[in-house]
Amino acid sequence: MCGCFGPECLHNCDLVEFVPPAATDIYSDFMRIDEYRTYDGLGLAELVSTGDVTPRELLDCALEQAKSANPGLNAIVRPMREEAEQRLAGTLEGPFAGVPFLIKDLSQDYAGLPTSSGSRALTELPMPEHATVVQRWLDAGLVIFGKTNTPEFGAKGITEPAVFGPARNPWDRSRTPGGSSGGSAAAVAAGIAPVAGANDGGGSIRIPAACCGLVGLKPGRGLVPSGPTFGEPMHGAAVQGVVSRSVRDTAAMLDVLAGGEPTSGYSSTPPPDGFLSRMDTDPRPLRIGMYAATSVNPSPAPEAIAAMESAATTLGELGHTVELLEAPPFDDAALNREFLLAWFTYLAWELEEVKRRTGCGDDAFERDTRIMAALGRSASGVDYLDAVEGRHVHVRALATYFETYDLLLTPTLAELPPKIGAFELAKPLQLASDLLLRSRTAGMLKYTGIVDQMIDENISWIPYTQTANVTGRPALSVPLYWTSAGLPMGAHFLAPLGGEGLLVQLAAQLERAVPWAHRYSDIG
Repeated sequence: MCGCFGPECLHNCDLVEFVPPAATDIYSDFMRIDEYRTYDGLGLAELVSTGDVTPRELLDCALEQAKSANPGLNAIVRPMREEAEQRLAGTLEGPFAGVPFLIKDLSQDYAGLPTSSGSRALTELPMPEHATVVQRWLDAGLVIFGKTNTPEFGAKGITEPAVFGPARNPWDRSRTPGGSSGGSAAAVAAGIAPVAGANDGGGSIRIPAACCGLVGLKPGRGLVPSGPTFGEPMHGAAVQGVVSRSVRDTAAMLDVLAGGEPTSGYSSTPPPDGFLSRMDTDPRPLRIGMYAATSVNPSPAPEAIAAMESAATTLGELGHTVELLEAPPFDDAALNREFLLAWFTYLAWELEEVKRRTGCGDDAFERDTRIMAALGRSASGVDYLDAVEGRHVHVRALATYFETYDLLLTPTLAELPPKIGAFELAKPLQLASDLLLRSRTAGMLKYTGIVDQMIDENISWIPYTQTANVTGRPALSVPLYWTSAGLPMGAHFLAPLGGEGLLVQLAAQLERAVPWAHRYSDIG
């Protein structure tokens, strides 16, 4: 099943027929599609609670906008209209009652449906139960009507899975919406839904948010549960969350998701007054350090520098102090090496786990995934533990930094969102890697140029976001800057442990100063 929402399939596969709502339902006296797209999630929920619109009207608007925009974006890969209709037949309660919502097709299981994780191997394997975050979204009254595109196993900062094809950026369809929550970000930026599920193991909330002009907050380790199937994905580096157009939706969603469960590895304690309540109070004057040049990308694009400097200017106007740092306040070269080694090793385990569950062979996975897994297998157990345990060095370095500063500011992206297909391996490297994979000597890949290209693909254009995952700190991307060509470029803030409330406060203050929630792409 694909997500074309139209009479013709973009993926040359069997398409479940989409039956559009009646025109009288779409263009009612209460809600037109152009009106629907101007509201954030809480705004739509308020209209439902006052009786100005019905959940039926909102779902019709969401489905019609998906039918219009999704063929050009490939954001939604599994429509869930039947499940959405069943929701409308019941009672909807909660802070987002009646609001259309999309979940990511990775680690956000919906009982009875497959979670493909962007992999051909998992497209037909139904999940036995809801993920905890999905159940919390349902309990909040959301109407889930689809699952969004993601790279295979979320292993890239772009969203171009072989099984579904690439997701595209609504602001420039020749470019990526980022990854791995690229489908969710593209859908929200195009006004299909006001907010959508996302998760983040190395920047996968914040990178798509920056590419698509959205708010993306990565919670700190342990605040939001990953159960019941998973405990601590990537040793706690991967966390659940959303992408949205407004800060208040992000804050309210954190209130919905935060807090442990019986299977959690931590006893997390959200603030008693919640995160949404922090919106109304400006933060105290903050001292913020910033940097842009990194070891892997010493010369970021001018647009990246402009995104950071425009944020610094606005912060200064709001009474905060921003200081340029000579270098990152931690060893970023070591952090990135350790991040990739741990990532590749975890991916090697994940492929073996999927093969055990499905009985599939290596040929069920993409070449790039198999290369990364092979690199992971070539690492020793000592190498892996050295990478995982090394994170404490970076935690201590950040703790020292936060003794002097309140937040750390960087660009979210070091380069403009790449063009679709920009990271495809060159033909000679494809042939060499295929030979090594077939001959089971793939460990030799570490001695080829493939590793260097993958580091460039995974890190050089996004060298800032992994720090928060490795150290377990909360981080945020906000869309304060737009290029002359109309592309968003995010500003990225890293906070100390427990700093989610401060990030919400600051983001709300910035949103009031430089509004962005009214922006959405007119695609479709």
